[in-house]
Amino acid sequence: QVQLVESGGGLVQPGGSLRLSCAASGRPFSNYVMGWFRRDPGKEREFVAAISATGNSNMYADSVKGRFTISRDNAKNTGYLQMNSLKAEDTDVYYCAADRQMAYANTWYRGQNGDEYDYWGEGTGVTVGS
Repeated sequence: QVQLVESGGGLVQPGGSLRLSCAASGRPFSNYVMGWFRRDPGKEREFVAAISATGNSNMYADSVKGRFTISRDNAKNTGYLQMNSLKAEDTDVYYCAADRQMAYANTWYRGQNGDEYDYWGEGTGVTVGS
């Protein structure tokens, strides 16, 4: 199995930027589709972005499209979420997730569904405010 550890969260002013990282260990990261999700306590988990195992394909939630960029460096076993033009409503705990079956079946486009993922990190908090 693969272990995931997020980092890069913090406090940022509206309009600012942050880059989240997701470090994978235990198995070659290139075998997994990766996704980013976010959740406020008491609210449902929300899809943010997903990327295929090769990094050639990705998709985004409408709420972040044009502001966030998902990427990965399989040589470093690390995924990223670059967040620009941050808004107060982006305040959340952000989680990365990975799944091997979607990579194996080439069904990365199912990655907006959190139930498709077998592995999750512990999350990193992002607060957008002054």
